[in-house]
Amino acid sequence: MDSVTADTGGSEPSECSRRSKPQPARAKGGPVPPGLYLVATPIGNLGDITLRALEVLRGVALVACEDTRVTGKLLAAYGISARLSPYHEHNAERARPKLLAELARGAAIALVSDAGTPLVSDPGHKLVGEALALGLPVTAVPGASAVLTALALSTLPSERFLFAGFLPAKAGQRRKTLAELASVKATLVLFETAPRLANSLADMAELLGERRAAVARELTKLYEEVRRGPLAELARHYREAGPPKGELVVVVGPPKAKEPPDAAMLDRMLEAALAEASLRDAAERVAAASGLARRRVYARALELAKRCRGQG
Repeated sequence: MDSVTADTGGSEPSECSRRSKPQPARAKGGPVPPGLYLVATPIGNLGDITLRALEVLRGVALVACEDTRVTGKLLAAYGISARLSPYHEHNAERARPKLLAELARGAAIALVSDAGTPLVSDPGHKLVGEALALGLPVTAVPGASAVLTALALSTLPSERFLFAGFLPAKAGQRRKTLAELASVKATLVLFETAPRLANSLADMAELLGERRAAVARELTKLYEEVRRGPLAELARHYREAGPPKGELVVVVGPPKAKEPPDAAMLDRMLEAALAEASLRDAAERVAAASGLARRRVYARALELAKRCRGQG
């Protein structure tokens, strides 16, 4: 197991897509066109804000945010004075109609989370969905993402990954969720809290099997750390060391490809299945477990069944 600590393109859109989305004004500090802007904010290092994000935050009439104190500090660091309005899971039902009404009147509104990209584990989905249903313009101002940062630093396969959000707090529900994720043929990216980390890693080791993983904390901050190793070793480390400090992202490698059973193993699997199931059900069960073609498995099951009848 090892750890690393560190300091801190695409094709042009069509003319139609340009007209359908609000575009930031070119003049520094000027107003931006009406619409809802999903603005990514730093996940720890204030220097990770983009120039376009600053331009939009300076030009909107209102910034809807999870916590006005957190967003207020970010804006103050860049000399931006903007009207702030809380929008979070506890007030979303009340706040959403007001924001939609302002958008309908032609306002430019930025939606931000406390850190990272909006709509990733936050309540912005309904606001965006209802704005689009009303024909209001919506666009994103991309930037920092804890999910992608952790994935990049994990050194685990990144060509296919699944972001699964926070695992359930209760052990039984967490284990059920992990059992459902076990068959996903992709790298898993999860959020977890420090007090639950060791138990969650132990459940992952049991239910996901022997996989390499990485625990990233305090990403982009002074004490950034990425600890890598097998799930069981990571669980042991955090059980002995205690809960770590800071925000956490857990990245788990994909399941290893199953080696197809040889002829002798296939026979043993089929014999065990045939002892308690019909020929068809036994063949389907073994085909699913082995990854072998159902036709081949059924043919071999038929041969074994005939042999057993002949011996009988």
